[in-house]
Amino acid sequence: MFREMRRKKQNLPERECSIVLERGTSGVLALYGEEGYPYAVPLSYIYDGDKKKIYFHCAKAGHKLDAIKRNEKASFCVIDQDEIIPEEFTTYFRSVIAFGKIRIMKEPEEMRAAIEKLAVKYAPEESADSREKEIERDWKTLCMLEMTIDHLTGKEAIELVRKKSQ
Repeated sequence: MFREMRRKKQNLPERECSIVLERGTSGVLALYGEEGYPYAVPLSYIYDGDKKKIYFHCAKAGHKLDAIKRNEKASFCVIDQDEIIPEEFTTYFRSVIAFGKIRIMKEPEEMRAAIEKLAVKYAPEESADSREKEIERDWKTLCMLEMTIDHLTGKEAIELVRKKSQ
């Protein structure tokens, strides 16, 4: 169902893909947009490797939700490294793409668990009380999305692959 990577030597093992998703802070969510145009939007996220899920927060209305209601299939790309090497006319890159299905979370308990994980990731120095107050302040307008990963793939520049084998 999912294409095999053409340049197999550059394929990141699943564990390395998970590490990229764990340390990343933003990525681009791609959805089936209006009139068949792709809709890609940068988002903050939290990755749960144990459950193979990615969580996002958003407003309760908009282009993103309309696209998800139209088609639950999505991809999410995180760029881990993008170092331009002018003298070699290349970039040393590393990225991961997750393919899966997105759903709009409905149950308050599951939404709360996901937004709390996001709050800890993006405001780790804040107290639990401070994070809780922020969540409560925005709770009525909060929408949470859950992407279940069906396929995960990662790739890095051949130069990075070669460095690892030295």
